[in-house]
Amino acid sequence: MEFEEKQGLKIWWLYLITGVSIIPGLAIIFLSKDGLSLEELKGMYFAPILALLSPFLIIYLIEKSTLTLKMDQHGLAYRYFPLQFKYKTQNWENVEKAYLRKYDAFSEYGGYGVKSRLWFKVNDKAYLLNDRNRGLQLEFKNGKKLLFSTNKIEEVEAFLINIKIKYNIQAIQ
Repeated sequence: MEFEEKQGLKIWWLYLITGVSIIPGLAIIFLSKDGLSLEELKGMYFAPILALLSPFLIIYLIEKSTLTLKMDQHGLAYRYFPLQFKYKTQNWENVEKAYLRKYDAFSEYGGYGVKSRLWFKVNDKAYLLNDRNRGLQLEFKNGKKLLFSTNKIEEVEAFLINIKIKYNIQAIQ
């Protein structure tokens, strides 16, 4: 019995905002009287254009990052590529509680992505990649907490119930 979910950030709206914001820069470079000619751009190795287009590359890389969460009867493994190349694993023996809960990404963690909890709660970490406001909360025996957003609430809930009954894992609430 195994559960796996892959999710990523959907930030199409950031492309739109960035596109609108670079229009003035492109207009200055190409349309003004004192703008750069093609020969001047070649002399600068197209650096101004690359500088204006680099935010699109950064957004693309952020959008292509993926969180992979795998759970089975032994524990769970997660990876946020490209920040983590290897899976981090946690055994159920190290987990004090595992349950689904509602969260507010902005007031609790300051937004989406890989976040630490606001207000100096350094033991709380979250991987928030969607806006469904429900996720899997893990509380460890060492006091640390880990929250994963999920698009598959019902599947996670069914998986946790099944492995709790089948393998008698006490941490699952």
